[in-house]
Amino acid sequence: MARRPARKAARKPARSPAAAKPTGSGDRDSIIAAFMALVAEKPIEQIGFAEIAQRAGASLAQARGEFSSTLGILAAHIKTTDRAVLAEDFSDMAEEDPRERLFDVLMRRLEALAPHREAVRSLMRSARRNPPLALALNRLAVRSQQWMLTAAGITASGPLGMMRAQGLAVLFGSVLRTWIRDEEEGLPRTMAALDRALARGQRLAGFLDDLCRIPPRLCRLRSRRRRDDAEDSEETAAA
Repeated sequence: MARRPARKAARKPARSPAAAKPTGSGDRDSIIAAFMALVAEKPIEQIGFAEIAQRAGASLAQARGEFSSTLGILAAHIKTTDRAVLAEDFSDMAEEDPRERLFDVLMRRLEALAPHREAVRSLMRSARRNPPLALALNRLAVRSQQWMLTAAGITASGPLGMMRAQGLAVLFGSVLRTWIRDEEEGLPRTMAALDRALARGQRLAGFLDDLCRIPPRLCRLRSRRRRDDAEDSEETAAA
């Protein structure tokens, strides 16, 4: 019986990580762009790295070298949007009041988001039915809005700054619901919605600022007085 011929060549060994094709900003940008295009087409939960890499014309190794999760890609996109807004010249806003400065900053943010309107619409739909995703998106939004507050010359550090950023994230989210449906040139409905939201936010911020200015000792006295009043009420009811 004839012997089976030996293999002509052994299987090539896998390349070492050092020999793999290095990733660069072009790969990173193409992966982000591919991801955002896919989010515009389908829910984020249905998007995997294989599809992203294929759309970007990159390998899985390149995609993994840049990002560890789809939320990581989204965070990179948000950071890119932040940088686009922060690169604007805000010197002409120096004489405006804080509310007007913030209005200008957020409108510029919406301009930067304009090419991704369908992706934003898709993410908002997914967040409504996916609470963990909504919480993750909120964390990204709060971090981003801290930068927007800073660009508007409003303090965004410390507990009060974090409170402002959280409030602004919620406020901006409400404006996005109008923006995704506003197809008119100049975005008149969006501008009106943002103006109304900032007016409400300004009133609330003023109230919170007043609370933060109450001396801690006075706060304790007020708390003790409420507790004493509650105990008196209970004793009266028992009698």
